[in-house]
Amino acid sequence: MSQASASYHHGDLRAACLRAARELLEENGSAGLSLRAVARRAGVSPTAPYRHYADRDALVSAVAAQGYRELAGHLVAAHPSPTTPDDLAAVAVAYVRFALEHPALFRVMFAEPCDPNNEERVTATAAISEYVRSIVRGAFPGADPDALSTTVWALVHGLAFLHLDGKLDASTPEVVADQVSAAVHALFTASPAMSQAAAAPPKQVRA
Repeated sequence: MSQASASYHHGDLRAACLRAARELLEENGSAGLSLRAVARRAGVSPTAPYRHYADRDALVSAVAAQGYRELAGHLVAAHPSPTTPDDLAAVAVAYVRFALEHPALFRVMFAEPCDPNNEERVTATAAISEYVRSIVRGAFPGADPDALSTTVWALVHGLAFLHLDGKLDASTPEVVADQVSAAVHALFTASPAMSQAAAAPPKQVRA
């Protein structure tokens, strides 16, 4: 039996295509990702991937969904239920490290257009969003969970891309961890002071 037939009849064609896509991403970035290239790498006929993916966007969405699930696992492993700034910093470090360890995958997850109606991708993304909201509800029960979760995610996501794009030092894991932890602590240290400043009456200016 040929490799293509074996993959299909054993029900592994979809997994083989995803593995091939991930390998191509690591080697050439998203520019080299196509259904034809995936078929060649997986050792199947050029039309075989279409059994599971209608087009490149569908393949990219499947790869992104896999990445979201892996990222969620990394975050939960860093801390399942963070409640302190130190806990949050550990989760933030895990997020940025995932981006640095899987740069091509991370860019596909967040920089490549993906079908917003792809159920698998939407479900995987929602799991990440809910994890971030659960952090906020646990650590800051009096805060607006939607607004603060957006703020926290924006900070950590921005740090990930700043490191990926060489705007921040990513020379060692220790340097990255220190920078990310410092940024998270700075946010929550500054927040009370910023709130008090905003609530304080304006100072009188002498003529």
